[in-house]
Amino acid sequence: MVEGVLRAKFSGSMVGTAVGDAVGAGFEGRGAADSEAIEAAAAGRELLAYTDDTHMMIGMAESLVHREGFDGEHMSRVFIRNYDSEPWRGYGPGPPSVFRMIRSGEPWDKAAGKLYHGGSYGNGSAMRIAPVGVFYHDDLDMLKEVARRSSQITHSHELGKEGAALQAYAIALAINMEPVKDFDSRKFLAELYEFVQQEAYKRKLARVGALLGEADKAKVATDIGNGVEAFNSVPTAIYSFLSHPHSFEETVLFAASLGGDTDTIAAMAGAIAGAYLGVDSVPDKWRSKLENRAYIEELADVLYDVWTRKKRIK
Repeated sequence: MVEGVLRAKFSGSMVGTAVGDAVGAGFEGRGAADSEAIEAAAAGRELLAYTDDTHMMIGMAESLVHREGFDGEHMSRVFIRNYDSEPWRGYGPGPPSVFRMIRSGEPWDKAAGKLYHGGSYGNGSAMRIAPVGVFYHDDLDMLKEVARRSSQITHSHELGKEGAALQAYAIALAINMEPVKDFDSRKFLAELYEFVQQEAYKRKLARVGALLGEADKAKVATDIGNGVEAFNSVPTAIYSFLSHPHSFEETVLFAASLGGDTDTIAAMAGAIAGAYLGVDSVPDKWRSKLENRAYIEELADVLYDVWTRKKRIK
């Protein structure tokens, strides 16, 4: 793949996360909505402000760039630093509690397991995973390991870690593909099905396959999920992309229209669509109003440069 195309895919996945997050944020916790209402709400805002989803994604990218790869201790400290500077981004109760424990001396990979019995299986580690998906797109063994270890910082349950790995793998598959008219949604889905090991995800991905083409959004939300649990949202984001693989805009609007955890589902769907279609697929009406857009795009470029440098060393 030529350099310009791959660089645009890095940026597309990270900008796609932020745009999906910002577009979906205003409808979080509600029932299903019309895509037209979501589009109108975005059009009426002067700034598309993002939430903790994008804030943590930025932290992941900053740590990967600074350490030229994964360093759990460093990444946890970047999360803490960023949270301390902007705690109003909409963080749930879990991550700040984990951050306090780490500040008090708990190891970065032990704190989350002590907060919840068995660890959290929310979608908080999947929503931020785009930098891992793009950075390790050509090393799927490392991608899986890093996705799971990065999840361990805040979401240490096996279902939380598996959700982060699945989302990262979907991004990697998308970044490795050239956009084509005859995109094979079922082949893409089959590769994801073979990747996951947890039965909860296999069941949900089977439902994704069974429902492809379904027009009833309520049925999609009920059968696949629209909640904060990783297994009730990562497959839904994947469904949103597979239902609209040729349009970033339609992918994000569909994801945000399902109700529930709209910002995170749309962020994850946007990450996959952006990785597949590239940053130029993000409509300018959204991209131009995205909060902190220049920094996110610059960060994606630097992450690409670090990946290129490491690849040459190998």
